[in-house]
Amino acid sequence: MRPTPGLVIALTLVAAGGSPWVTSAQTPPCAFRGAPSALLERPSPLDSVVMRLGDAEGKLCYGRPSAEGAPRVGLEFPFGSPWQMGANEPTTLHLPFPARVGSVDLGPGSYSLYAIPAAGDWTIVVNGNPDRWGAPIGADVRAADIGSFRSTPTPTGGYVERLTFAFEPSGPAAGTLVYSWEGIRVAIPLVRR
Repeated sequence: MRPTPGLVIALTLVAAGGSPWVTSAQTPPCAFRGAPSALLERPSPLDSVVMRLGDAEGKLCYGRPSAEGAPRVGLEFPFGSPWQMGANEPTTLHLPFPARVGSVDLGPGSYSLYAIPAAGDWTIVVNGNPDRWGAPIGADVRAADIGSFRSTPTPTGGYVERLTFAFEPSGPAAGTLVYSWEGIRVAIPLVRR
């Protein structure tokens, strides 16, 4: 069942730990739905990752579900089915500049990301609707898809209990968003155009 959205509150989390709630003048805010006290009590903590590319910053906002020691991807989130790569609101990418995400060219704006996991390559999808609820991802959501690309998961080298995104710069205007959860790591290349 889909929760009632309630009040939308724009908050920004520090990338390193999920609290305190801080906003930078350059970094767009994360839009999480609910009263601040309810947001702090969610079982999947809210987090964000800031991506500095050149003289500007983008941001990825997401919820961090716990695996609770059981396999989730491939079972609860079945192979071949769209999955939001987070919890609650969609995993949302805010870009104040034109960029290429994987092989998808984007203008400045906000986008949601989701994946279609598989035993082999994953399909990462960029969607034009960042204001929807995260799940389910049906035909109505997929109608706003902008493009997709494939990424081959690699081992994390250790078990990751709580879903995590990080940004690894590879140059002044390029880097990789890295999804890590359970035993896999999925790379999402990002280049400022």
